[in-house]
Amino acid sequence: MTTLNTLAFGMPGWQELLILGVIGLLIFGKRLPEVGRSIGKGIVEFKKGLAGIDEEVEAAVQEKSKKNIEPEAGNTTTVETHAESTTKAEPSA
Repeated sequence: MTTLNTLAFGMPGWQELLILGVIGLLIFGKRLPEVGRSIGKGIVEFKKGLAGIDEEVEAAVQEKSKKNIEPEAGNTTTVETHAESTTKAEPSA
């Protein structure tokens, strides 16, 4: 058994695809364009939904990073550095 046969095991060949196509035509017949349109609309709606989720996630990430960068207006504190505290504590000569 070659590597190509091992990788393609279980995948339908052109004969099987032709048979499936004929069966699809027999089952759906004249409704096949309607079925194709409905499948296409479903795919478009699915992509729109994914895009909406991506936008919500991006907005949440930006909002969280904005909160981490900017302190709240009512919650401001003064931070004194070590250099400032040593110069204030020691009198100048």
